[in-house]
Amino acid sequence: MRGVNADSRTTTPTAVGRLAVPAGILAAVAGAFAYVGAVDPNEPGHYPVCPLLRLTGLYCPGCGGLRSAHAFVHGDLTTALHDNALAVVAYLAFAVVWTVWVVRAARGRSLRIGLGPLRMWSLGALVLVFTVVRNLPSGGWLHP
Repeated sequence: MRGVNADSRTTTPTAVGRLAVPAGILAAVAGAFAYVGAVDPNEPGHYPVCPLLRLTGLYCPGCGGLRSAHAFVHGDLTTALHDNALAVVAYLAFAVVWTVWVVRAARGRSLRIGLGPLRMWSLGALVLVFTVVRNLPSGGWLHP
């Protein structure tokens, strides 16, 4: 019996079944990038303005993320890094994690990302430092 565990009589997912969720996530992300690539965020009226930027004049860690994604889709890595360097790092990190997920799923293993408290605090500190530095006068090179 293919796909059935003889000992417990439960079905085990096939390779196609194991890859369905990563494929769905990739389709959603690709669709989002395709939309942002087609609808230019540099032209006013297409996307809402960041509420933090509108109310305080301060850039949040996500400010410039759509412009960064637009430039990234069009292959302009320099502009993408200028608009939001942290977002570009996140795009690349997603690609690595997704690839590892697919390989592990194809082999029948689950994806376990054990970040732990130290790594989570470090990631939070990185986002906080990025946010503070981009709002300092000397951090103008990080403004979107």
